[in-house]
Amino acid sequence: MNQIDVYSLAGRARFNGFHALVLFWCVLMLILDGYDLAVVGAALPSIMKDMHIDATSAGIMAGSTLFGVMLGAIFLGTLADRFGRPTMMCVCVALFSLFTAAAGLTSDPVSFSVTRFIAGLGIGGVLPIVTAQMAEFSPNALRTRLVTLVFAGYSIGGILVALTAKQLIGSYGWQSVFFAAGLPVLLIPFIIKTMPHSMVFLIKRGRHDTLRAVLKRLVPDYPSSGQEQFAGGSSDKAQDASVRRLFQDGRGFSTSMIWVAFMTGLFMVYALSSWLTKLMAMAGYSLGSALNFVIVFNVGAIVGAIFGGWLSDKVNIKRVPIAFYVVGAVALSLMGYTKSTASLFVVVFVVGASTLGTQLLAYAYAGDFYPHAIRSTGVGFASGVGRIGAIVAPVLIGWLVSLKLPLEQNFMAIGLAGLIGAAAVTLINQTRADSHRSNSAPVVAVQGSAGR
Repeated sequence: MNQIDVYSLAGRARFNGFHALVLFWCVLMLILDGYDLAVVGAALPSIMKDMHIDATSAGIMAGSTLFGVMLGAIFLGTLADRFGRPTMMCVCVALFSLFTAAAGLTSDPVSFSVTRFIAGLGIGGVLPIVTAQMAEFSPNALRTRLVTLVFAGYSIGGILVALTAKQLIGSYGWQSVFFAAGLPVLLIPFIIKTMPHSMVFLIKRGRHDTLRAVLKRLVPDYPSSGQEQFAGGSSDKAQDASVRRLFQDGRGFSTSMIWVAFMTGLFMVYALSSWLTKLMAMAGYSLGSALNFVIVFNVGAIVGAIFGGWLSDKVNIKRVPIAFYVVGAVALSLMGYTKSTASLFVVVFVVGASTLGTQLLAYAYAGDFYPHAIRSTGVGFASGVGRIGAIVAPVLIGWLVSLKLPLEQNFMAIGLAGLIGAAAVTLINQTRADSHRSNSAPVVAVQGSAGR
């Protein structure tokens, strides 16, 4: 009987309308995700004034989202491999849409923090799901570029907040930006109808007719006989998507290093997102200039992610994040010494490309490292554990700012995380990566009379 290796078949497909549909949903999800995550930072001054709270309480309120993001990335990402990605995507959209909107109805710090924590679960859960979804269906030659393009949507969401929040808050109050974030819940029926399930999920559930329909859209000239059997690659056979698989087959140490790389990357991102405005004010810039710096930072992140994705498809993917982490460390150190405004915009652009851009690239790298059956789990745990860096960053940099150190030392402290991240990626054993094993193994996509 004919046997089809669905991943090998998908990897050799040409980009078509089916890929464009998957790309559309994944980008849109991260635009919405980025908006939801950035909206608190934009509204926080107005919230503090309205609720009569101090900076410490405001920091706890903002941090509640990050705790939710951490847990959502770990647990909802893992559940996606068990219950299906479209199903869990809808759960995540419902959580971050409804509970972000609910935060706009609150009038005290406790209820605000609770609703934002629950919204954070959905925000965190989206990240590993879209990474695994895009990586699975992408042609081999375009995989890293498409995954990093997806994560550019995250920065677009941040830019949307920067461009719209001032007008919305000024005209309708801080609650308006939270109510606007509730609209994505209307997308759930369309997600259920049009987003495909993971191929290995369909194999495990015995839904072969659905899988044949997916393969026909993925590879229009796929010669279905209606009698073939399907396989998801040797590493996926007869195995579950449990966490212990992240440490099997020689992946244990590399998994730990991926987690360290995520922690340092997210440390840099959230140190800057929390303190860039304050540090720029310490350098003598007005608060009005902060909006421009935020936009330039996010534009740099988009360019960095897309360029890094393109480069990763051309050279050894491991080398790219190492180089980006080092560039980020150098650029951050230069920020404290750059006096010209025009030059500072250039440096901030490079910092965005090599910090947030690198973190977006890290999701693609993690997705490339793990086998398909545990890809959501692997990326989810990396993203979740990495949030430790995101939670620590605002507190640690705030403590350094309180010491009244020279401005240069604050930026160098953030940049130090980049050097640690580069060292962590260097220590990852690339021979254990799924892409390396796929490229090294003999490719037999279709056996028997259905061969191509």
